[in-house]
Parts: sequence; C-alpha cells; structure tokens
Amino acid sequence: MQSVTTDANKMGDLFVRKLAGVAALGFYTQKLYPFVFHPNNTEWGKGHFFPLLKSSIVANLLVIAFFSFYFEDLKGANASRMSSCIVFALSFESIIMLYYILLATNVSKIKGIEKEVYLKKGKNEITSRIVMRTVVIVSGVVTMIAGRDLFIPGHILSIIPRDDIYLEWTGAFIHSPPLGSLEEEEYALESALHIGDKFSSQLAALYILILCLYKFTSAVFIRYGVEGKGEIQCKMIWRVQSVTGFLIVAIFRLFTSAALSASLDLRWHLMCLAYEAFILGKFDVHTFSPIKRNHHLTFGQSVKAYMDFGK
Repeated sequence: MQSVTTDANKMGDLFVRKLAGVAALGFYTQKLYPFVFHPNNTEWGKGHFFPLLKSSIVANLLVIAFFSFYFEDLKGANASRMSSCIVFALSFESIIMLYYILLATNVSKIKGIEKEVYLKKGKNEITSRIVMRTVVIVSGVVTMIAGRDLFIPGHILSIIPRDDIYLEWTGAFIHSPPLGSLEEEEYALESALHIGDKFSSQLAALYILILCLYKFTSAVFIRYGVEGKGEIQCKMIWRVQSVTGFLIVAIFRLFTSAALSASLDLRWHLMCLAYEAFILGKFDVHTFSPIKRNHHLTFGQSVKAYMDFGK
C-alpha cells in the first residue's frame, strides 16, 4: 500500500473501493453466518431470527433500489447483466425471508404463548445499555457521514473537522462538485466521465448504512424479551458486526499514511471504530444466562408443525 497520495495514484478512490468491498462482505456475511452457524438455543418458532430477517429484507430492498437507479449507466457500460442478476437474487431471497417470517409466526401461534421468565431484567428493557450508547454515538456519526455520501455527495458538513479534505481525497469534488463552488467550475464538464467513481462511492455509503441498520436494530430496537430472547437475537448480529468492524478498522489502518500525506488524520476514526467493534465483540462472547426449555423446535420441526396444522 503506497504511503503517499498523489493525483496519479488516487489512493482516496482505492480507499473507497476497499471500504465498499469490506462493507459488502459484512452485509452478505451477516445474512449467511447466523443461519449456518446459529447457536444451539435458537428456535425458528420463537422468533429468534425475526429481527435479522426483517432487517435483511429492508437492506435487500435498498440494494435493489440502488442498482435499479443505476441500471441505465450500468447498461451503457455493458454491466447490466450483473446488476440484473443481483436484483433477481436479492428479490428472490427477500421473498423467501418473508415467507419464513410468516411461517415462524404461524408456528409460534400454534405453540401458544410462552411463559414469561425474567432472567436478569424486564422484558421491555434494552438488552445492553453499554452497546446502545456506543452504537448511538459511533454509528450515529457514521450514519450521518455515509448518508451524506449517498444522498448529497460532495456536500461539505461543517460540523465535521477536515470534511473538505476527506471529500477532496476521496474524489467526491470531481464526480459530484458542489453547486456554486470553485470545484463545479473546474470539474463540471468532466464529472459525467467519473460516474463509475460516484457509483463506487455511493455503493460504499449504502453498505455502510446497512451495517449501521443492523447495529441500530440490535442495540436500540431489540428488547430483552421473555426468556432472554433479545440476547439471543442480538448475539447473532453482534458477532458478525464485530468482525466486520475490525476489518473496516484494518482498511482504515492500511490507508492512514496515505491519508496523512493528504492532511487527513484518520486516527480518531480508527479509535472510535475499533472501540465499537471491541464492545460488540465483548458482549457477543459474554456468556448469557442459561435458558431452561423443555423442547427445542428446530426449523425442520417448525415446518412439519405448520404443515400438520394446515391439515
């Protein structure tokens, strides 16, 4: 990794592409890992996968909308087949996820209402206040920056220190020059030629926002629930998000020297992102209170129960 940024090597553009790749890897791993390596105490019929499935459906729809928006540009670059495959795959996956949600809901009704056994806290309490505060602070700022990069790229946020340097280093002033600025006069004519850079930048921002969606869902919207159900739901999300967070930290660390040569200090970013990833990982490996159950309903048993109920 080159330690110096120049106009020729475009280290900022490479940083955005690497960040997009890691964020995309985290997004798709978040959907895959819990279903393949889920904990033994998870049950479809008790709704343990509901927050993950619902968040994944929303995330899939956002990615579908993004690729649909860029379809004509991708078609002009002979990449429409790739985008069509992505849209079809995510649409099919969303339908299957929605079907499983409805299936698990019906199975839960068949089993009846669970007995409320409070292990450590009330069912309406936040699962972890430390995680909630960390995610709200760190991911809240990340959401603001990524939201800007997605919806109004090139717009300078005055409340963020050195934001103009960040936009210049990542090439946002070239593909999305702000209206009425000196950059618009300089790059307005050639900005259309950098549509690929804009696509990569907005795609990276979208995947970062999706990762924040998972973290906000687990930290803010999931409650402790009966039998500690909220802890089980959060653990499936925190594990992947912690690993993804450390991968993002690694990308930031690789580009620290190159960014510093462009007068952009990434050390504060590194500390905040690393702290959030550490907190998520710490509470993921934390041993939850044991949950006593008389029967574990697997997914296959859930399907059989629903089919028998239909008969």
